[in-house]
Amino acid sequence: MSTPRLFTAILFLALFTLTVREISDPDFWWHLRAGQYMIENATIPHSDPFSFTAQGKEWITHEWLSEVFIFALYRVGGFALLTIVFSAIITLAFALTYARSDGRPYLAGFALLLGALATAPTWGVRPQMLTLLFMSIFLFLLDRFFTTRNSKFLIPLPLLMILWVNLHSGYAIGLVVMGAYLFAAFVESIIFVYARQAGAAQNPETILSPRAIRALLITLVLAFLAVLLNPNGARMYIYPFETLTSAAMQRYIQEWFSPDFHQTEWLPFALLLLSLIATTLIARDRVPLAHTLLLFGLGFLALRSARNIPLFVLVAIPVLSAQLAAFIPLRASNKPTPRPMQIVNVILVAVLALVALLRVGSVLVNQANVERAKFPTAAVEWIQQSRPAPNLYNSYGWGGYLIWKLYPDYKVYVDGRADVHGDAFIENFLDIYSASQGWQTDLAQPDVRIILIEPDAPLANALANDPMWVQVFSDSQSVIYQKK
Repeated sequence: MSTPRLFTAILFLALFTLTVREISDPDFWWHLRAGQYMIENATIPHSDPFSFTAQGKEWITHEWLSEVFIFALYRVGGFALLTIVFSAIITLAFALTYARSDGRPYLAGFALLLGALATAPTWGVRPQMLTLLFMSIFLFLLDRFFTTRNSKFLIPLPLLMILWVNLHSGYAIGLVVMGAYLFAAFVESIIFVYARQAGAAQNPETILSPRAIRALLITLVLAFLAVLLNPNGARMYIYPFETLTSAAMQRYIQEWFSPDFHQTEWLPFALLLLSLIATTLIARDRVPLAHTLLLFGLGFLALRSARNIPLFVLVAIPVLSAQLAAFIPLRASNKPTPRPMQIVNVILVAVLALVALLRVGSVLVNQANVERAKFPTAAVEWIQQSRPAPNLYNSYGWGGYLIWKLYPDYKVYVDGRADVHGDAFIENFLDIYSASQGWQTDLAQPDVRIILIEPDAPLANALANDPMWVQVFSDSQSVIYQKK
């Protein structure tokens, strides 16, 4: 094994190892239960079965295939298989990005590692990781098409869109990416014609032919029509925009917040932005118009919402690596690696692979501890044993976990599907949680009989002073009040 290959192997083994982590996403649990529900009932629900407050309300199951996939993996291999497969998905997404980057292996490796660390806070067993992969595949195929002018790289895109639209509503970014490439190709062809008429020197090899532009347009139209092939039909065209315009989701759900650069976890993203600016100013290498459009558009979205950072990073890594390669022209050595050193390199990779496996084992051993630390496991056990009368009011972040543990015996008040509950309901839920005036009436209307919340919640203090409620369970993490 040569030194460049050793570097690449170490890079991706390290990346895979970094992506392996305990499952702690609050929404993971209702995804898991939804997948089980669909497999066991052989149906895709179009109304909410999991909460009593939104019973029968429309539920756009835009992630239905992801949820079936997640539960199928869990049924076959438990948390171990889920963790390994999703870490592999994240690693593959970055491997495709690495393949699009100049300056391999060292400069591209630096850009990749910085970009990957910028996305680290978003990693996990989540449907969003499938959007990360599909976005990376789309960019890879489109870049190959622009480089080779070979339409065979466009053929998979509409077929992939059929999968993507059933996996996650992030499919919309795929259409945006294709539109950006098409727009860039059209603009560049017009500029080329006018420049040639003006007598300016132009390189025709950098411009798509009218035939290639038509092929890209036809592919975009086919991909747009492919969106219809989902259980919700044409409804999926507007669903992503309903999510983006939800005031409650933007205001209260953390992953929709702008990145806080005072927090250490977002510093790699800040460094990536600064590196892009610095290298572009110094190297001044031409950035393709399609990449420029996507950098500005996705950069705006990433600064507005942290959950969009991975999409921006997939475009930023190749741009950064190209600028670095233009500024630092490293030459690959043709000198063969001595046989003893090749053996040492293979042994080193084997050791690192073992470390990655040990990391997987450590994470799996610690999964139960993370679950106990982040979710009300003891309180759930008390409910399962004591069987208090429903209905159950619960903290927002625990709704998914309660769906996994208590459904169908108990349905939740609220969970992470903010789109199902709606902005008005979320606002009312928060009024109750903060013990605002009229909270007793708001709880009486749906006949809430049991409340599971954090001990330091404002509602917990109000319940402690209300003679209609009695505390029946408490620990350092949660408290349960029951109505007399």
